Amino acid sequence: MHPVTFEPMSISTSVWPRRVGLLLVVLGLAWWGFTALRAEPEAGPVFTTATIDRGDLALTVAATGTLSALVTVEIGSQVSGRIASLHADFNSEVKEGDLIARIDPSLFEAAVQRARANLAVAQANVARARIQLTEAQRLERRISALTERKLVSESELDTARAQVATTRADLRSAEASVQQTRASLVEAEANLRFTNIVSPTDGIVLSRAVNVGQTVAASLQAPVLFTLAQDLRDMQVVAAISEADIGQLEEGQQVSFTVDAFPNEPFEGTLRQIRNAANVLQNVVTFDAVIDVDNPELKLRPGMTANVSILIAEEQDAVRIPNAALRFRPPGATPAARKRGSGVVWTLSPTGEPEARAVQLGLNDGQYTEWRGDDAEPGLEVLVGRADEAAAQGGGSRRFRMF
Repeated sequence: MHPVTFEPMSISTSVWPRRVGLLLVVLGLAWWGFTALRAEPEAGPVFTTATIDRGDLALTVAATGTLSALVTVEIGSQVSGRIASLHADFNSEVKEGDLIARIDPSLFEAAVQRARANLAVAQANVARARIQLTEAQRLERRISALTERKLVSESELDTARAQVATTRADLRSAEASVQQTRASLVEAEANLRFTNIVSPTDGIVLSRAVNVGQTVAASLQAPVLFTLAQDLRDMQVVAAISEADIGQLEEGQQVSFTVDAFPNEPFEGTLRQIRNAANVLQNVVTFDAVIDVDNPELKLRPGMTANVSILIAEEQDAVRIPNAALRFRPPGATPAARKRGSGVVWTLSPTGEPEARAVQLGLNDGQYTEWRGDDAEPGLEVLVGRADEAAAQGGGSRRFRMF
């Protein structure tokens, strides 16, 4: 009789894989059922909305300009020479007539003395010519008397008369030479005075372009030695205004601006002038607008860059529609014919459908537009876009789903 052997491990290895497979199928069906129960039904588009509110609106024109003094004077030299001394420097306050520089006067003093000597010689020539004329006239009278008594010939009388005419012409030439030399003396004295460079007005020195010992040449063009600002308490901004905005400007409009030195401090001004001359740079046309600015604390300095904002119109406590609501149109909506000064906003009807609403528009500041008329409704929710667009832009508006 042979013994009987059992193999329990073979039964275990054949049953467990089937059980594991069955368990995985059950778990998969359970997960599918769970996710199917949580799935939402297919929905319509999701809109983002914004609320119409009240607030202030201001229409402005932005530009960039440069600060400068109302009157800036460039002081030059009318004569050439070496700078002998300087009596003013950067930021020096000067009065009208103050000496601010001097050119070496030695050559010009010599020119004055030479002109005076030439004048003395010319005056002596006049005296000599007068004496010669008197003698020629006396000789003519004597010869004329002798000719009447037939003691001398007519030719001698003619010669005497010619001598009188010649000496008279010499006298006129000598007198003209006196005038010429006197003019040369006046010119030499003026050039001597020009060696003293004086301030033509009260003001402050903005820049100095020369040093002691430097030679200036004024043969072709007067060299600029100093730049003087008349009064820095009254300044101006010259701003470049785009041709698209120039039609909205009028003299007397209020202007605010900032400078980089004081970015958080606004300054005020008044539009004084709109110049007609156009400036063309790289096919961009601009016009200069001159703005008067008070500078009592002397914070503003010539040459600073001003970021200008010119107030065109403003409305306080206006009903404001976001411009995004005026641009929005639901998918499939037909654009309506728009009249000037009117627009369309979209709201959600009680059934959740987009509904158009005509509005009368007013001032637009680029972000909001005024809603005019008795039907203006602050607090109204208007559509401004699709949810996916709002999410892409990071918007925080409310979302509504249309079923």
